[in-house]
Amino acid sequence: MIDINNLSNNELASLDANRDVLAQPSINYDEFLSATLPPRETLLAPWLPRRGLAMIHAPRGIGKTHVALGTAWAVAAGGGFLRWTTPGGAFRVVVFDGEMPGILLQERLKRVVTASGLEPPLPEYLRIAAADVRRDGLPDLADPSSHQFYADVIGDADLVVIDNLSTICRGLKENEADSWAPVQSWCLAQRRQNKSVLLIHHDGKNGGQRGTSRKEDVLDTVIGMRKPPDYQADQGARFEIHFEKARGFHGPEAEPFEAKLIGEQWQESSIKTGDDLDTLNALRQQGLSIRDIAERTGLSKSTVQRKLGIDEE
Repeated sequence: MIDINNLSNNELASLDANRDVLAQPSINYDEFLSATLPPRETLLAPWLPRRGLAMIHAPRGIGKTHVALGTAWAVAAGGGFLRWTTPGGAFRVVVFDGEMPGILLQERLKRVVTASGLEPPLPEYLRIAAADVRRDGLPDLADPSSHQFYADVIGDADLVVIDNLSTICRGLKENEADSWAPVQSWCLAQRRQNKSVLLIHHDGKNGGQRGTSRKEDVLDTVIGMRKPPDYQADQGARFEIHFEKARGFHGPEAEPFEAKLIGEQWQESSIKTGDDLDTLNALRQQGLSIRDIAERTGLSKSTVQRKLGIDEE
């Protein structure tokens, strides 16, 4: 970020002129290319930039809140979570929770804090607004008249976590693209105010995020959480992380991986999968396409189709 307290008079004058140019309704390409724009920082590398918009979606009960709280704590404390790091140090975070019973949310957060061994610079670096412990719950974020409430709570936060869309954006008609407009406008407004937003969302029956795909249009990152094909119910929080949209990073940083909670600590590993029929059927039931299964197993598309006994997609 630019520290105006350390700028010379000439630099301050240049900054003011730059602001005047950018405040115009439109500027020509030469003015735009000459404008001094602040570099984009990263809250949680590689996938959560400052002034960024992201979504994590998963089926019910797979561990979305684990990841949401782990991410929030890492950003607030300036530490790491799973395979991700905080290169810029600690930032202020507000978590809005619309689903969890207050006592369970408290227990989850205690586990995160204990396991990390870190603390934020100040307690105010992580604030919680939980519907279950508020007398009137949380207002409907899909209703523009509620946006002032959220603005007052967010204050100077750098990251806002919405967990989850179905409980906090109750007026949202998920399959209607136009219904998403007020929430999208709110998200973009946060970005203009130098804030990042992380949306937590449920999966639909097709294995993708539930409702209109328009939700993903303005997002920098979309993360899908899936159960491994050989998952057993007694394994608790065990899931795969898949980057379905990755703006600004690629290669090894965007590779999927598996995470498993063992006691109080997370264990990560590369995704390994067999090519036996049971595994192929399990992947298919998770909603993966023939192409996705082929890429994951290393088999050709025609081999996958032959083993599954289905026609070409």
